[in-house]
Amino acid sequence: MRHKELCALAVDWLRRPASRSGPGCSAAVSESGNYVNREIVDAIGWRAYEPLVGSVLVEVKTSRADFLADRRKKHRSNTGNGIGKYRYFMVPEGLLDADDLPEKWGLLVVNEKGHIRVVAGHVQMRRGDMDVWAHCCNEEAEKALLIQCLSRVGNPQKVQDSIRMERRLNSRLMRENAKLQKEIRSKCA
Repeated sequence: MRHKELCALAVDWLRRPASRSGPGCSAAVSESGNYVNREIVDAIGWRAYEPLVGSVLVEVKTSRADFLADRRKKHRSNTGNGIGKYRYFMVPEGLLDADDLPEKWGLLVVNEKGHIRVVAGHVQMRRGDMDVWAHCCNEEAEKALLIQCLSRVGNPQKVQDSIRMERRLNSRLMRENAKLQKEIRSKCA
């Protein structure tokens, strides 16, 4: 599988609910960077509700050499400078074992059909035990990345207003529909 395909799978996994072995992130993006620490993430998601409010990073590796080179990155040598409260490597089947991982990193293995298996990481733990997988992270870099993603949408307030307007319209139409159904039933009775 190619890097881009694995990044897309990582975003899907980030949004997957806990009931399906995912972190249940509300929002997730792939191949985005920030101007604070210059880290370009393969995929990152944010969970905005309890428990486990915060970020989940997925770094995609398609070769062992790429995995080994990752350790030399500036934001990896100082883990508090990196992005992601919880961190994972996503690799094709057979590339890595849990023993190869740096401390507190999870492992997602993808088979040739694109199915993801969680080998290690916080999503396998009970709620009270998950923090053993947590990293100190660069919240300023995460905010910068979020702001950059939001700015690409255009005017976030305009989008939010449009969504509100559509929801109001939908609600009004549902009420009208229910009223018409009631009228039809009374005429047919």
